[in-house]
Amino acid sequence: MDASNAALAALLFVVGYFCGSVPFGLVLTRAFGLGDLRSIGSGNIGATNALRTGNRTLAALTLLCDVLKGTLPVVIGWQFGAAAAMAAGFGAFIGHLFPVWLRFKGGKGVATYIGVLLGFAPTGVLVFAAVWLAMAALFRFSSLAALAATLVVPVVYALVGNVPAAILSGVLTLLVFIKHRPNIERLLAGTEGRIGAKG
Repeated sequence: MDASNAALAALLFVVGYFCGSVPFGLVLTRAFGLGDLRSIGSGNIGATNALRTGNRTLAALTLLCDVLKGTLPVVIGWQFGAAAAMAAGFGAFIGHLFPVWLRFKGGKGVATYIGVLLGFAPTGVLVFAAVWLAMAALFRFSSLAALAATLVVPVVYALVGNVPAAILSGVLTLLVFIKHRPNIERLLAGTEGRIGAKG
């Protein structure tokens, strides 16, 4: 990568970061008059916790916005090639996980992960959805379903020969696992909340 391409990738990373850093769950919860999402349920700013407010419309909007903030930077990046799209998508994901506006305490990244896949290599979304639904139906743990889905996606990309998508999704998967460490500990301890459980 020459200097001009490196500079472009860096710029798109920054654009992606600021797009991804918008805490839609927090903004929308306040707009709905429901206070600070960080004081509800798990304290996470994502759609799963937004659902704990009891407002399904709010949760759906949070999910949609968190997906799209991963997709849009990638679509912009694709105008300049795969490397630029990867940089933009990675920036959006990092922005969601570590938003400067919230002292770098963001969400766990699953919705934005899906959004990045949607923009970069959409078939991965189908793989993610299939694995998530199967795992959720079998075990009724949202976190376990998400972890399993993110683990399978880069493997599938690698098997079909989409190396850039495998690399990008592999890095994002690692970060998803890191952000889900408390969930993993609860799963191992048998204290993780199941889908549909209150609180």
